[in-house]
Amino acid sequence: MTDKTLRCAVIGVGRMGRHHARVYAQMSGAELVGVVDHDAGRAANIVEEWGGEAFASIEELLAHGVDAVTIATPTIHHRAAAEQLLTAGVACLIEKPLAPTAEDAAAIAAAAGAAGVALQVGHVVRYDPVMQAIKSLGELNPRHLELHRISPMTFRSVDVGVVLDMMIHDLDLLTMLVGEAPEDVQASAVAVLGEAEDVCNVRMTYPASADGHRCVANITASRLAMKTERTLRIISEDIYISADFVERTVKVIRKAANAEQIAALRTQLAAGEDLSNVNYLDLVQFEDLEIEDAEPLKLQAEDFLRSVRTGERPPVDAEAGSLAVQVAERIVETARGGQLSLT
Repeated sequence: MTDKTLRCAVIGVGRMGRHHARVYAQMSGAELVGVVDHDAGRAANIVEEWGGEAFASIEELLAHGVDAVTIATPTIHHRAAAEQLLTAGVACLIEKPLAPTAEDAAAIAAAAGAAGVALQVGHVVRYDPVMQAIKSLGELNPRHLELHRISPMTFRSVDVGVVLDMMIHDLDLLTMLVGEAPEDVQASAVAVLGEAEDVCNVRMTYPASADGHRCVANITASRLAMKTERTLRIISEDIYISADFVERTVKVIRKAANAEQIAALRTQLAAGEDLSNVNYLDLVQFEDLEIEDAEPLKLQAEDFLRSVRTGERPPVDAEAGSLAVQVAERIVETARGGQLSLT
């Protein structure tokens, strides 16, 4: 498939699916052959704008012929659509979360493995220009992470709670930054508008590294906030990173660049000097990372289709997607039945 134009389609063209259809229609080396959606009018509008055909079912799409598909249906329908497509040998990019339960996620992963085709999970925040800038710093070995993802209620993705709806993004980022599952999870959650949680706070501790240090992550997600915030702070032995995904900024403080100031402060503090009038921000040197102007969804689609062409493992594969769902499930279970309760 190295030089072949890939026939692409989208299952579910609601809030996210319509953007996947646009990206495929505009990509070099890809052809949007059509979409499938239970709302015939919505499907017709998409193909009128971006081309292809509106198919009544996945069976009709398969009969027409397709190489790669984005599944952007409600999460509860991911498994049925994925198993049907994967069994037919069609590569799948599945919107986050991979599935509503760890059991369903494992079944989807197994279907992809049996079919031998690419399966990528749509954790698109990995492709955010802010995250790309952070990744350019190389291995970070974080000791402490703070992640906040809050916004007013949009009444989208109400089929799942805030953990699978919003926090799942940050759980995937933690998979990327830490590389393993947490050892301990403490969680508190509140359900306001329905049975599923709308606000959740989590503290996760990861296994000790070779030097005996443990990484701790504090995560807050809310879809009942008064404003939108997307922030990430990373603290390691050598570097401090403060990122704002809304403002599109990343500030970095390096220990090595501030060694003299730190040594001087230690001396002054040890001598008992009064530093209450000193402005700490005037003492540290920081740098602003350059944020490139790129569309995350397009970068994600390029990686996905590259995997389809080459057979290489997708950057966010079934294993990563399953781990995020497993941790999310553990968080919800802990909040509901653990030492802290869901009320």
